[in-house]
Amino acid sequence: MKRTVNYDKYPVVDCAFAPELCVTGADAVAGAFRHAYADKQRIVIDTYPGAVDEPTLQLIRAAFPNHCIVQTADLMLSEQAVREMVEPWVTDDPVFGIMSRLQMDAFFDPAKVQHFHDELNEQPVILYGVGAQAILKGDLCIFADLARWEIQLRQRRKQVSNLGVRNHDDGVWRKYKWAFFVDWRVADRHKRSIWNDIDLFLDLHDPAMPKLISADAVRDGLAQCVNRPFRVVPFFDPGVWGGQWMKEYCDLPKDAVNYAWCFDCVPEENSLLMRFGDVTIELPSINLVHHHPESLLGQAVYGRFGAEFPIRFDFLDTIDGGNLSLQVHPLTEYVQQHFGMHYTQDESYYMLDAREGACVYLGFKPGVDPKEFVTALQTAQSAPNQPLDAERFVNKIPARTHDHFLIPAGTIHCSGKESMVLEISATPYIFTFKLWDWERLDLNGKPRPINIRHGAANLNYGRDTDWTMKNLVNQTTQIASGDGWVEERTGLHEAEFIETRRHWFSKPVTHNTNGGVNVLNLVKGEEAVVESPSGAFTPFTVHYAETFIVPATVGEYVIRPIHGECATMKAFVRTLP
Repeated sequence: MKRTVNYDKYPVVDCAFAPELCVTGADAVAGAFRHAYADKQRIVIDTYPGAVDEPTLQLIRAAFPNHCIVQTADLMLSEQAVREMVEPWVTDDPVFGIMSRLQMDAFFDPAKVQHFHDELNEQPVILYGVGAQAILKGDLCIFADLARWEIQLRQRRKQVSNLGVRNHDDGVWRKYKWAFFVDWRVADRHKRSIWNDIDLFLDLHDPAMPKLISADAVRDGLAQCVNRPFRVVPFFDPGVWGGQWMKEYCDLPKDAVNYAWCFDCVPEENSLLMRFGDVTIELPSINLVHHHPESLLGQAVYGRFGAEFPIRFDFLDTIDGGNLSLQVHPLTEYVQQHFGMHYTQDESYYMLDAREGACVYLGFKPGVDPKEFVTALQTAQSAPNQPLDAERFVNKIPARTHDHFLIPAGTIHCSGKESMVLEISATPYIFTFKLWDWERLDLNGKPRPINIRHGAANLNYGRDTDWTMKNLVNQTTQIASGDGWVEERTGLHEAEFIETRRHWFSKPVTHNTNGGVNVLNLVKGEEAVVESPSGAFTPFTVHYAETFIVPATVGEYVIRPIHGECATMKAFVRTLP
């Protein structure tokens, strides 16, 4: 059935605030600098790792012709010293590292920093670059912020390097891994420490169209976000197994080879669009998590996870594509001991759409011998003429639209082709141990990394066919019903901390955050409206397949269908007994 394409790829939060400064374009930004800040003697322009420096430096030179510009890159340790310092965190593993505990000041050479301070005099100076505010407390602090998806795109284009080194030409995965385990941890700690000192934000997501806004406006806009439902900006990426469903239903370019992923709610990497009048500013949505964690997450969730958003929604599109890799996620103890994470990636597959032949590989067949299975994996990896007979070892379960498959850590699994999966999971998603990739290369013609050693240490062979069918497939129980609506519990498994509820409704249905963040997706229906019974927020329209966040502070809210029957999938963190 043909469906109206109304998926919003650029959701915006309208902010009721008139900032004293909010301008767009290099000339306007330079003019604002000259008009309001030319008298500032010591200016700090602190950047998140991944900024493309030269366009910004040109703007600064034009705006402040009388200032001496010093770059923090010239005050850092030698590249060799940086590499030695980060190596224990980056590691020599091709995929995984360890979450770094480094602080920003560790990257700077004390002698160079001291010389910089010794040379300071009455001459106006601008200190520009990553960590600038850690070196100099200026008369004016500007922060140039970036979302991580934009950084990844720049890494792929070989435009940027990792913190403290010049490695533009390194492999994409190496740069991403370095950023994930080191750069972003260090930069986030630094940004959080100077948050209240920032006077202005510089939005550099489009280097050709910079935007400048007062930090008070940004802080006020973020405070508004946690009192209403909102969406973060989704991003889409191709993959070796990617499909064609999202091209149609999310209105994506038809000339792309495929789209494998849509990260529709991953606040650590998504951005947030905030509109002030006729100017829209893009900033990392992680800022909201870091600076309003209790209001967004709720007291219990914040107390359990800290300032991290623990729920992830994303799409996996294999329609007219291929199987995902056969994989497993680490057990909690394993991810704590080996990678410095305090929780793991439990997950589930909700079938947003399923075509003929759709299936999920989930759990082992009865009586699988662990040594035999691992040997078969190793042989398939080393001997291309002896591929893995996956169905000899792993259950292949037919899948239909609206089926829900639960996947606690330690369970072997993957989605088969002809499926459009809404993946509902915990957030530390980089920790996927691929065991078998169906004899294929990635989009660049290279083998994707296989992690048999890590994977073998986490496989639970007790999750066989009988256990899987009884515990992980369509564990649906009706919880409540009313006039025009039914609520069902669909999971997750008791080993997982996320609870999921599905509501079928043809009339308005009332929800309540109960003091914890809710994440929802409209899995059926053209559109629905989210409303506050007390009028606490402006009615919020959601469309088919869109994921949205309802902060803990919202409390009671109502979802009203627009046309016919709708359905939502809702996830929240279970309350500990």
